[in-house]
Amino acid sequence: MTILAVDDEKLALASIVEQIKQLLPEAEVLGFRKPSEALEAVQEKPCEIAFLDIEMKEMDGITLAKRIKRLHPKANIIFTTGYSEYSGEAFSLHASGYLMKPIFPDMIREELDNLRHPIKPQNEKKLQVKAFGNFEVYLNGEPMTFHYNKTKELLAYLIDREGAVCTNKELMSVLWESDESHLSYIQKLRKDLQTAFEEADCAEVLVNKWGGCGINPDQIDCDYYDWIEGKLSAINAYRGEYMSQYSWAEVTHGSLEFASNKKRGTDHSYSWRKDG
Repeated sequence: MTILAVDDEKLALASIVEQIKQLLPEAEVLGFRKPSEALEAVQEKPCEIAFLDIEMKEMDGITLAKRIKRLHPKANIIFTTGYSEYSGEAFSLHASGYLMKPIFPDMIREELDNLRHPIKPQNEKKLQVKAFGNFEVYLNGEPMTFHYNKTKELLAYLIDREGAVCTNKELMSVLWESDESHLSYIQKLRKDLQTAFEEADCAEVLVNKWGGCGINPDQIDCDYYDWIEGKLSAINAYRGEYMSQYSWAEVTHGSLEFASNKKRGTDHSYSWRKDG
């Protein structure tokens, strides 16, 4: 879980960051005094909760909240302020909470216990991916659909790359197998993928970077990833086919075959990587 705290007052920021860490020691808490830096952070990595001071010099908390919600509609916005007159505007943004300063741990705990968008446990993975045989992706057990057919292939390639950030140029080369530019199309595919994940409430799966993207392997149940980790169930599930509908998958398929033949008849408790 990633939690954002933004306040341009140094002591106020340090106080709320420390309180959040004490209440949720397993969470990643990012504190910023500059709203612009906080916005850059959420562009690269979604946050589940954002504690935002309203009155800040560089950018007020209301504006920052609007921009965060534009990127991540399911983010829980909790405003922190010393002024009550902003409450109407804050709740018009469907904020999760509104805390009046000074802020104490019991106040934060109450807001965390009553989030507008409940946060699923970190060990609960909503996406299940079948890479052995034909590539398929499921959301809570149901096949996931996209606006464009090639969006599914884009996701397949990102999964094949095991979390590596792939540039737009690389993606175009793989998906169209030519040097011709398809930049506008690849941007549409990336947007389609992002929208599908956000609507499925699993935006954290996609890692967006300037000029490229990747996926977060830790957020996906995937037979291929289980095979890499040496899980016996995945090893037994491999039957000599890997993302069969995509020609570019033959590189990984060849590595799988080599490793499987090498390990056949031996102890399967091993870890494997394509690059190693």
